[in-house]
Amino acid sequence: MNNKKLVAYFSASGTTANVAKDLAKAAGADLYEIRPETPYTRADLNWTDKQSRSSLEMRDKSSRPALADTGADIAAYDTIFVGFPIWWYVAPTIINSFLEAYDFSGKKIVLFATSGGSGFGKAVSGLQASAPGATIVEGALLNGRPNEAKLKAFADKY
Repeated sequence: MNNKKLVAYFSASGTTANVAKDLAKAAGADLYEIRPETPYTRADLNWTDKQSRSSLEMRDKSSRPALADTGADIAAYDTIFVGFPIWWYVAPTIINSFLEAYDFSGKKIVLFATSGGSGFGKAVSGLQASAPGATIVEGALLNGRPNEAKLKAFADKY
């Protein structure tokens, strides 16, 4: 194993995308965007609206938003950093869609997230069943714009 790294991320507003791009650069990793088949609108993301798309998805633990593509070459990587915004104290269900679309057996999945205030909550336990055979570890909340040295130190731990 040459410990080839991939940073795969889902970003609804751009915040997680910025961190993911910086992390990939600092870690010398490839970058892959997890995109929904139907992009989220501002209204979809309105967590105060109980009927918004994100609210409905997060209330339904079996929700699996369709992916725009499944072209990531997961087999080529040993460590996959998976990034997302924290929604309702867990990962958005599109992360389950991503994990279930590939075989992560024997892979290390390191989670990173951005959050407006909450921590990881039950993110790891909420994702483990979607990636049987993988080791999922809670990486870090990477809020703000962590500098390259901090991101490299984080990536080097894995």
